Amino acid sequence: MSIYELNISSIDAKEMSMSEYKKRVILIVNVASECGFTSQYEGLEKLYQEYKEQGFMVLGFPSNQFGEQEPASNEKIKFFCQETYDVHFDMFAKIDVNGESADPLYKFLKKKQGGFLGMDAIKWNFTKFLVDREGNVVSRYAPTTKPKSISLDIEKLLK
Repeated sequence: MSIYELNISSIDAKEMSMSEYKKRVILIVNVASECGFTSQYEGLEKLYQEYKEQGFMVLGFPSNQFGEQEPASNEKIKFFCQETYDVHFDMFAKIDVNGESADPLYKFLKKKQGGFLGMDAIKWNFTKFLVDREGNVVSRYAPTTKPKSISLDIEKLLK
């Protein structure tokens, strides 16, 4: 299976396919509005603005699975992201990233890039996955990894 065969739902409830991101370098992040890492939205937006013209995209997937730090509706999440962090990268409907009800995209990502000591589960908000232009999941980053520190990895994939 390819990442491009998976379907996702935008924050505005538009069904779409990951194939819309073919030939782009993608950073996929599970996000939350009430998390200690929420300020990473600013760094994610900076990455997006810096590299979007070269074929880079950030995809944000809100999840309420960690400390119930994303309790808002999709509409309120979208408003928060735009008003607080001026987010322009693509945001998606709230999903589960762990457990039986985990979104198929996250099941795929975790299978391709397991976590620390082979633990596949997402440990917290703002875990990041980097996908190359061919749809390969090439890196997984911890929630503590600041977006800026991923710049060199992104630049290598954009060449």
